[in-house]
This record gives sequence, structure tokens and C-alpha cells, in this order.
Amino acid sequence: MPWRAPTVGTMNAIRLLLVDDDPLVRAGLSFMMGGADDIEIVGEAADGGEVEALVDRTRPDVVLMDIRMPVIDGITATERLRGREDAPQIVVLTTFHADDQVLRALRAGAAGFVLKDTPPVEILDAVRRVAAGDPVLSPAVTRQLMEHAAGGTPGGRRSGARDRIGTLNDREREVAVGVGRGSSNAEIAAELYMSVATVKTHVSRILAKLSLNNRVQIALLTYDAGLLEGDDGH
Repeated sequence: MPWRAPTVGTMNAIRLLLVDDDPLVRAGLSFMMGGADDIEIVGEAADGGEVEALVDRTRPDVVLMDIRMPVIDGITATERLRGREDAPQIVVLTTFHADDQVLRALRAGAAGFVLKDTPPVEILDAVRRVAAGDPVLSPAVTRQLMEHAAGGTPGGRRSGARDRIGTLNDREREVAVGVGRGSSNAEIAAELYMSVATVKTHVSRILAKLSLNNRVQIALLTYDAGLLEGDDGH
């Protein structure tokens, strides 16, 4: 298994696990990411089937995961990881920005995606952002991806999404719509006349009530429910 001993890093470094079946891609990412003072590469894997054991051994903060791998793909690996307690954040790697597999990875709990030809500084930024709890794709990109890859929202998914949104109280619903529009906590707070701390509390409750992993999944659900189309869902 292509695992290597962790590199020496600072105490506060972001612990990063690289997963890609192409050794040249892994080598390039390792060289690029390992040069950053605030990132510590704790391991590498060539297939999604190796990821859970490596996560247990290395305790990464972020996993940079290829979507397409021959045995267990990145979508399945993402689903397995995000179903665990204290799951690491996941950024998926892909060659196409409008791809149904990317959408599936986001629904599975990935915090975002980056293209393999993304400039190194942007990949570094993506890792830092998800480590801080922020998504790495804009709402506009999210909606473009959903519309292009999914071809609209099937009726069954819309109905299910509306049922789930219906479990939220009015304030939580308003906050969810704000998240879906890509507003920051501060922007949502200003719009709804509440404190940033209160917005954060509502976001945490939304995630818990709906069994979601991150703000990207809240955005996906509000889109599926039709809340970002000027439709209040009723």
C-alpha cells in the first residue's frame, strides 16, 4: 500500500491525506502541498478501499480524494468516511467541473471539489478553507453543476426535500435559504436581524435535524426543494 510516514510539520498544521490511483498525480500533489508550512501530508492511498484504515492511522483533517478509482471510487469512499464520527473534511478531485459524479460526491458529504488542472495556489486555498469549515465552491457553481449534471430536480427528490425542509422551524428555514444563496453567517445575520452567533446556532441545528454534513449539503437540499427558485416550497 503506498503509505508513507508522516512528514514533520507544526503542531497547528492541517493534516492532509492524498488519495489518487495515479502515482504521478500523487507525487505532484505531495510536492505541491508538502511545500506549504501550514500543511502536513500524513499519508497517501491509491484506492478508496485503503482510505478508512489510513484515516484511522493518520487522523487527517482533510482528504483530497480522486473521484474515479478502479476498485472503490471516491464517491463510495466519501460516503463511508462522512458516515463516521469525527469524519475528516473531503475535497474531491475531478477532470470535469459539470459532472454527475461530482454532484454525487457533494451529496455524499464532500465539502467541495477542485479540478485536477486547478492552479496549485487554489488547491492549497481549498484545503485551507475546508479545514476551517468553509465550502470551496460558490452557490452559482453549485447550481450550475446541479442543473447541468442532474438535468433538473426529479419530482420524488423535490417532494422528499420539501418534507425534510418542513421539519425546520421558520427561522431555521430562513437561515437554510440564506446558506443556499451563498450568504455568509454575517450576511444572514444582517438580513434576518439576528446575531452571527445565533446564525451559527441555527446552522448547527439544521445540520443536526437534517443529518447533513456541511453547508454544501444544505444548499443542495434548498435547491432540491425549490427554495432558490422563488418558490417557497408550499
